[in-house]
Amino acid sequence: MAGIVLEVEVRERTGTSGARAVREKEMVPGILYGGVRGPVPIQVARGNLLKALRSGKFVSHMITLRHNGEDQPVIPREIQYHPVTDQPVHIDLYRVEENSIIEVEVPVKVINHELCPGLKRGGMLNIVDHVLSMRVPAGRIPEEIVIDIAGLDIGAVVHVSNLTVPDGCKVVERGKDPTVITISGRMAEEPAADTATPAST
Repeated sequence: MAGIVLEVEVRERTGTSGARAVREKEMVPGILYGGVRGPVPIQVARGNLLKALRSGKFVSHMITLRHNGEDQPVIPREIQYHPVTDQPVHIDLYRVEENSIIEVEVPVKVINHELCPGLKRGGMLNIVDHVLSMRVPAGRIPEEIVIDIAGLDIGAVVHVSNLTVPDGCKVVERGKDPTVITISGRMAEEPAADTATPAST
């Protein structure tokens, strides 16, 4: 869990005019979905939301939503940004339980480039999927899936089945054992031995 607590208020006005009024008060409108309570219009202080976003552990991570002293675990699922200012203008949150299984996108991180023979030979690292769709416990969402390319040569292929993922987590495969990364290029040919017969004198 990311450890982020987001204070929210329930919005009384909805629709375009209601959202505009919220933004004029330096608040960001949003909707809380999921659970038996149904959708609830909410608003959050823009400064608090920006602070949470800058943590780098907000989107697709379970956080704590707090309203009138009551805490609720939620997953931020979508944030809309202004096309010019790049400021958040709307947020969608989903209620979850800590032990529920949810589907999220987890980034791929490749390490040990300097220990990869294939790259040293001039090969190219191709990352087919920069993020992986995974089914994970809401309270144990991995920060990233690490792929170690130390020792891999040109022609190496890493499939989903080769990945090490945390217990209880599973990659949602789009096809049969899809490729995640490859190291492409041509292997340098060994110089041919000189077998020419010496000229007679």
